[in-house]
Amino acid sequence: QVQLVESGGGLAQAGGSLRLSCAASGRTFSSYFMGWFRQAPGKERESVAGISWSGTTYYADSVKGRFTISRDNSKNTVSLQMNSLKPEDTAVYYCAADTEFRKYYVSAPGPRDMNNWGKGTLVTVSP
Repeated sequence: QVQLVESGGGLAQAGGSLRLSCAASGRTFSSYFMGWFRQAPGKERESVAGISWSGTTYYADSVKGRFTISRDNSKNTVSLQMNSLKPEDTAVYYCAADTEFRKYYVSAPGPRDMNNWGKGTLVTVSP
């Protein structure tokens, strides 16, 4: 079981920026697929961004050009830089991992593809 701990959520104004980080346990972090998902009140959890073991990145259309996902395998961390925030970005953001060794995805994986989850961090964007 991999433990994932998110940090960096909070309140931002529209047009502002926040940076989320996720610290992961596990000796083979570099082989994991890592993703960020979010869930707004009354809505289903959705994919925001993901990064494969090789560094391939995936983004939801709604965040392309505004959000950037990155990983630091030396520190077992994955980050999400969020710029030009909009009120509709308000949600609980979750870090997730697919720990299957060097899993390859043809397209962006969904929540059901992940097998480890953090507890989430709240991001609130005011108008």
